[in-house]
Amino acid sequence: MILLENRIALMTQLGTYFMQPSAELEDIIDSAHRANGWFTPEFCHLAIHNIATSFLDEKALRNWIAQYPALPEERPEPKMVGIVMAGNIPLVGFHDFLCGFISGHNLKLKLSSKDTVLWNHIIAKLTEWEPAVADTVTVSEMLKGCDAYIATGSDNSSRYFEYYFQKYPHIIRKNRTSVAILDGTESATELKQLSDDINMFFGLGCRNVTQVYIPKDYQFEPLLQSFNTYIAHGDHNKFRNNYDFQLALYLLNKQYYMSNGHILMVENPAPFAPISVVHYTHYEDKQELIDRLQQDDHIQCITVKERSEEPGKCYAFGANQNPSLTDYADGVDTMDFLQNL
Repeated sequence: MILLENRIALMTQLGTYFMQPSAELEDIIDSAHRANGWFTPEFCHLAIHNIATSFLDEKALRNWIAQYPALPEERPEPKMVGIVMAGNIPLVGFHDFLCGFISGHNLKLKLSSKDTVLWNHIIAKLTEWEPAVADTVTVSEMLKGCDAYIATGSDNSSRYFEYYFQKYPHIIRKNRTSVAILDGTESATELKQLSDDINMFFGLGCRNVTQVYIPKDYQFEPLLQSFNTYIAHGDHNKFRNNYDFQLALYLLNKQYYMSNGHILMVENPAPFAPISVVHYTHYEDKQELIDRLQQDDHIQCITVKERSEEPGKCYAFGANQNPSLTDYADGVDTMDFLQNL
């Protein structure tokens, strides 16, 4: 049994570990990159830094936990919560893990085959600092015998999750992506931040912008130039293969496209775009568009220059990849779900 205060201390210690340079962590990041070519050291460091600063700061943790007064210091009869992790970007399921761990329940994790190295290291470090973690957090290929489930996957896999977990309390997450709304008045700094929203983690995350909405007669040159910060993506083998494949399709189909050499922009109303591609489409009424996108279950983030007092899914330029503790995926309060099991 690990008391709430000790759980907070362990997460804070993990945050400190992440922020202090060490040969041990560098070796793990190198191993993660060798196991998955998409997990470059740059993006592993970015994911770890964002987790440490946004999720594992002690003050932020305590302020977040204070919003759940029913959370007990000690849970005498913890439930077993199964968590199915995604693996599209490094440690993408950390927030679900954090919620489960802080809630005091026991966790059974099914790791993505794409992201085992970092997770196994984190669990090993936590167990090294507190041996009782071994009784609280386990990794399993099969999530049988759980009392509740949290699963993240594609629209296709979510149907299987809904079927298998229908008798149990559950949170099932499906495919999501993010969009941006431009009006042509964005500064060079804002466009650079939008480039981060698009290009970080090679565009593989649900918080990556894959569709931009633009007004009539929009000038694309500044936007395309802003992508040059990530020009090195063109030298990444996996990314380049996707770019070359998509480019070949557009050429064969004689479809109009724009490119800066590593990102393709094509007109398409679909919010989801392939790796290395950003879709664009025109809009007329900005507020009507925002209202419509707020109701779209496929949209995770809306990057927009002017946000209302109640932003909903709306984020400022450059903020997508650094969510706070209260930025729950799909708008479902995971902590509330867990504390009421």
